[in-house]
Amino acid sequence: MKKILLAVTCAAAFAGAPSFAFAQGAAPSEQERAAVKELMDAMDVRKMMTASFTEMEKALPQMMRAQVTAVINADPSASDEKKKAALEKVEQVLPGAADAVNRMFRDPALIDEMMAEIGPLYARHYSVAELKQLSAFYRTPLGQKMLALSPRLAAESMAIGQKIVAPRLNGLMLEVMQNAQAK
Repeated sequence: MKKILLAVTCAAAFAGAPSFAFAQGAAPSEQERAAVKELMDAMDVRKMMTASFTEMEKALPQMMRAQVTAVINADPSASDEKKKAALEKVEQVLPGAADAVNRMFRDPALIDEMMAEIGPLYARHYSVAELKQLSAFYRTPLGQKMLALSPRLAAESMAIGQKIVAPRLNGLMLEVMQNAQAK
């Protein structure tokens, strides 16, 4: 049971967007903050994040199921009976785990916190002039199309990444679990 919960937790963690550590820079200047706000308004970031989270919510249960199922089925120390029981347990636990993650995605404070961090990120990587150019682009028909398609493209890209990375990750997780059991 503990292994199943560990696997579901790991699957949930790996199913989300990747996170990267980054160094904090100086606080953005007033000009940078204004340019970032203009860009976020042009991109309608809140709406885009909400749409992205909605797409993730749709894909998450299947991604978690695939990840955990692969780990269970790849365990050479488990009998067919144990694998079957573990898979049945996953089906019992998965809806609650997916619901918990989905509740997190629906928390309005999540988007507020993300936007507060994204602003300085953009200010660190783009000049004020570049931020204004990006804002102008996102106000064009092509920019609007890109924004409209971004959540779907992100979800489909995540599914492709999951399909390609999952087999490798499953082997790695199995190896880690076997090493942990051997100790």
